Amino acid sequence: MTTPRFTPDDLDALNTRLAPLHPRDILRWAFDTFGPPVASPNGPATGGLIMTSSFGADSLCSIHLATQVFPEIPIVVINTGFLFPETLDFLSQMRDRFHLNIREFHTRNDPLTWLSINGEPDPAYRNNVDACCAANKNEVMDRAMRTLAPDAWIRGVRADQSQTRAQMQVVQWSPRNNCYAVSPILRWSSRDVFYYMKEHNLPHNPLWEKGYLSIGCNPLTCT
Repeated sequence: MTTPRFTPDDLDALNTRLAPLHPRDILRWAFDTFGPPVASPNGPATGGLIMTSSFGADSLCSIHLATQVFPEIPIVVINTGFLFPETLDFLSQMRDRFHLNIREFHTRNDPLTWLSINGEPDPAYRNNVDACCAANKNEVMDRAMRTLAPDAWIRGVRADQSQTRAQMQVVQWSPRNNCYAVSPILRWSSRDVFYYMKEHNLPHNPLWEKGYLSIGCNPLTCT
């Protein structure tokens, strides 16, 4: 069990200092503080700094920012078995184009079997979204974090996305994942993200071009 390295008072002071900085500077602080994962002879490298990505609409913004600071940062992708084919193609293309260190973790369920035994007759909808997420997303994320045991993970959330996220801090302790969560673009707007991507010629998920405002799993109840 990892022990938080910052006291609550230290964390408050740290967030006051980091909040106004450019995301790139926040990422430099995170890499200087937590470092890269440490190689293990008996399994994957553990500890250090990782990031997660869904390869959604504007995911290349966070990925580009992070890889400018830490080119080999492990990028954890949770494959629920219900991702869009376009998202999987986009992931593969971006891995090759930007030489990304992607660590893909898969659900242990066969997608069609899971739908059948859980009373979901139409793959395009979910009667019980929470149950599907618990079995095919949350379990996979929990397993990925146990396997990699990072000291900190980079997430691409923004305060303007929801009331819950508006209450977040740039650096927070995550009891569930037993590590720090660092949100470099928390204070950025969608306009900031758009112009960063335009400046650096970064592609959006192709479904964004087709009018999808959020891109996760493919049921209409989830995207």
